[in-house]
Amino acid sequence: MRPLRRVLIAATVAVVLLCAAGVAGVVWTFNSRTVSTAGSVEFVHALPVPPLAPSTVDGEGRRVFELRARTGRHDFGDRTADTWGFNGAYLGPTLRATRGEQVLVNVHNELDEETTVHWHGMHLPARMDGGPHQMVPAGTSWHPTWTVDQPAATLWYHPHPHGETARHVYRGLAGMFIVDDPETSVAQLPNRYGVDDVPVIVQDKRFSRNGNLNENTPMFSGVGLLGDTIVVNGATAPYLDVTTERVRLRVLNASNARVFDFGFPDDREFALVGTDGGLLDKPYRMKRVMLSPGERAEIVVDVRPGERTVLRSFPPDLGADTWSERFNGGEDTFDVLQLRAADRLEERPELPSRLVDTPRLDPGEAAETRRFTLSGTRINGDAMDMDRIDVTVTKGTTEVWEVTSREALQHNFHIHDVQFQVIDVDGAAPPPHLSGWKDTVFLRPNTTFRLIARFADHADPEMPYMYHCHILFHEDEGMMGQFVVVEPGQQAGTPGGDHGGGHGGGHQGHG
Repeated sequence: MRPLRRVLIAATVAVVLLCAAGVAGVVWTFNSRTVSTAGSVEFVHALPVPPLAPSTVDGEGRRVFELRARTGRHDFGDRTADTWGFNGAYLGPTLRATRGEQVLVNVHNELDEETTVHWHGMHLPARMDGGPHQMVPAGTSWHPTWTVDQPAATLWYHPHPHGETARHVYRGLAGMFIVDDPETSVAQLPNRYGVDDVPVIVQDKRFSRNGNLNENTPMFSGVGLLGDTIVVNGATAPYLDVTTERVRLRVLNASNARVFDFGFPDDREFALVGTDGGLLDKPYRMKRVMLSPGERAEIVVDVRPGERTVLRSFPPDLGADTWSERFNGGEDTFDVLQLRAADRLEERPELPSRLVDTPRLDPGEAAETRRFTLSGTRINGDAMDMDRIDVTVTKGTTEVWEVTSREALQHNFHIHDVQFQVIDVDGAAPPPHLSGWKDTVFLRPNTTFRLIARFADHADPEMPYMYHCHILFHEDEGMMGQFVVVEPGQQAGTPGGDHGGGHGGGHQGHG
């Protein structure tokens, strides 16, 4: 029996050692997962400013843009990687149009796989929305056209293929779309594009040892891709030369999953003047503004001659438990962008005390109140089904949507076509950054957000819009639903058939 006893003892010791090693490994991973670049970034790359997309006016009076999705090699500043982009190797140009204009965007897919282009935040017909029903096969083109009809705002565009959105966005397919509107613009705000009115597209990336983008999900992440390197407008360690007393930053969180809490190391106040759907009623003096994926904020920062300061992302309060906070970015700090003020600064007007009037939607006039619960990768217990209409809305009506996340894992909520208002958060009035028009909102766990929106102008019983979590891994895993807007008395149809080019809106052809 002695040999057997020795074997059992050895086996027991081995199991104990393996368990100890496993526990030690988990502890090491837990302790090593906090990332901080505060004070350690050497800002050596001038911030690239995405060019304004050239356009022409055709014989029908439409403003025409050209977008070509293609592969390339992009220099991030300290490494070069295989990437995708629009009209270049990475990201895309800024499209700009004025309210009342009809636009036509010729989207050419030069990739070797199908993709889409969704106009995030834009009010437009469902067939032009660029969701998963408007796939553009490789080697073909899509030609959506619509009339711009919404207040001045910072919107953006990105792919939306069902099950593949995270990969397409992560590789670089994204860009801004700025809407101008004389009625809801404010002349006293900085407004010279690339000078004192600057797009700031913030993303987090992970790079492999060979310099290419690492697309693997980190261990224990519940939200998919989280990077340890910040890229702004496609550059690492960027700085912006500021030549005016105040500068307007149009900040877009274009990351797949990471939540940022933007501010400055010296806790200086900045003026929050706009969010997803346009300008606010007045400037709000703030020290922090938190943005989840897909959200935008327009901030105006005052600088002093010759100074240098840094736009920093502080650890965001995700409202989660310690484990979830640690492994999903809730304890991370990043230095994002250095502002370098010139020794002599051009004078700029003081900000006005009022910006724009925001008509408030009345919950008492809501035709419907709907409830949406997000948990895991499901909404109301259902995974996305391309052939199922989840919600039918009557055109011209106002609805209240009550949205709740029932777990510690972070989620947010984006609705296509409409800009909504936040009525309250667990019964309390919304904070300033949620007081204006929104299309995406971060959901604090076990907290109910009451949203109100008016569904106007466009109806199509067979072509749905989407609502979904904009944590792109969750979206791809099925945390998405579909709604159609119908004429009064009309019934919803059933999307079906080929979900490739056959379900596209606009004209498609070989490009």
